[in-house]
Amino acid sequence: MIYPGTIHNHQMPVTLQEIIWHKKLEVAKMQQDMTWASLQRQLSSAPTVRDFSTALQQSIYKPSLIAEVKKSSFYHSLIRPDFEPVTIAQAYKRGGASCLSVVTDKKFFQGGFDHLRAIRYRVAIPLLCKDFIIDPCQIYLARSAGADAVLLIAAILTDKELKNFLRVIYYLGMNAIIQVNNLHDLDRVLELEDARIISINNQSYSDFSSNIHITQELMDARRSQLQKLGILVISESGIETPEDLSFVAEAGVQTVIMGESLLKEHDLELAVKNLLQSKFPIHH
Repeated sequence: MIYPGTIHNHQMPVTLQEIIWHKKLEVAKMQQDMTWASLQRQLSSAPTVRDFSTALQQSIYKPSLIAEVKKSSFYHSLIRPDFEPVTIAQAYKRGGASCLSVVTDKKFFQGGFDHLRAIRYRVAIPLLCKDFIIDPCQIYLARSAGADAVLLIAAILTDKELKNFLRVIYYLGMNAIIQVNNLHDLDRVLELEDARIISINNQSYSDFSSNIHITQELMDARRSQLQKLGILVISESGIETPEDLSFVAEAGVQTVIMGESLLKEHDLELAVKNLLQSKFPIHH
């Protein structure tokens, strides 16, 4: 269990604390409503796992793009009034996204595993389940809904939980993306035996403001170690323009997660194309 104030010996930001409190209630209800037999059935009929990591590395675009499908955020409320997960996902794919991130948190982002499942059946590229994962049952549900990768947030998990959750994710054939936003958590993750993909979140967990220089600071501090370990590094939050893309690419990341700035555009496919091709113009 995660108790506010026990993480790294300091108080958790109240906003994140609140999210985790609600998530614990949600998970308790999930466990009540779910039998191991029904979960086994769902897992055995789940779509085949796609290789998330390879899709990112094989992209012609550097950095490659994980485009995010999310309905709202707790500080911007509704992002896109005409929110249709499958339509958005298809437009992202046509635009050149290598993978998709699907936000499944219900209370704060109005997401759900049903969004993930719907997209999986209509869009072929690999999918990341993005949620506040605090229990293995969420990982099993993500896989049964068609996820190919799962996000783990270092700040809300102990070292032991990270190790256990990694084991479950790899056992199910998926990729794990471990999110950090400070050097302390990055160093914790680098101590893990089997971290393969790390995402640097440029967002503060206390006031949710973004600063893309966080990526540069962490990469400056640990770039050679990350490269030596062969870890794929993603940057997310606060990346909106081609200049931002170049900035984090210079810092040494191979992939970015982008959502809100794209979702605000009328033509999503065109927005993705313009963004990616601004770095790699395609000449006809």
